[in-house]
Amino acid sequence: MLKLLLSTFFSLCLLSLSFSVFADDDAAALLVKMDELFRSKSSVATMKMQIITPNWQRTLEMQSWTRGMDDTFIRVLSPRKDRGVATLKIDKEMWNYFPKINKVIKVPPSMMMGSWMGSDFTNDDLVREVSLVKEYEVSKKVEGDNYRLTLIPKENTVTVWGKIEFIVNQQTLLPIEQSYFNEKGVKVRSMEFSDIRDFNGKKMPAIMTMIPLNKTGHKTVIEYVEAEFDIELGDNVFTLRNLQKRF
Repeated sequence: MLKLLLSTFFSLCLLSLSFSVFADDDAAALLVKMDELFRSKSSVATMKMQIITPNWQRTLEMQSWTRGMDDTFIRVLSPRKDRGVATLKIDKEMWNYFPKINKVIKVPPSMMMGSWMGSDFTNDDLVREVSLVKEYEVSKKVEGDNYRLTLIPKENTVTVWGKIEFIVNQQTLLPIEQSYFNEKGVKVRSMEFSDIRDFNGKKMPAIMTMIPLNKTGHKTVIEYVEAEFDIELGDNVFTLRNLQKRF
């Protein structure tokens, strides 16, 4: 009888351990989906960015190209005074080009968390310097109709965030909200996802709204107007020469 009880106990322990491992794997797989949602193997997109503050508003139109998680190219199309401003990221290196002064400025790692074009999005938000699934430990739990993914930085991860959380719809597996917490566990900004659209067979939120919780009346809204995924891109896209191209 004792042997049977012990056998049952150890079986339950192994089952529990197996479930935990699979649960972690499942959480990581879902995080990969969040990582690749707006990028895929490659992408070309036209977007609008509206920067809203209590005193002024500003709208930018821009086009972006991405290749995997490593390469990103963004060029501002309008307004006229910003036309041609461009950002290039290749692997871990990033540059900005300013046509008014015809100058390329390399962005140091210390500036990755700085504002991009005066918005509430950082340089890192726009070009995604790191893969979340590589840099964070992730766990998942069910909350009503949604999943909550909790991301804790790995020991060697360099980040200002003490924790990141995603709320993901169980049915669509698309994000609803992404929250950022500082090292003290205080929620400091939130990104809301809305307006699910079909972009050439791929469904994703077309609108992302970044809200800094420490700046009353501030928010930045990015809208995907057009997007194509998993298309062939030439190597000449992600080059310093293309960065300085005038048009």
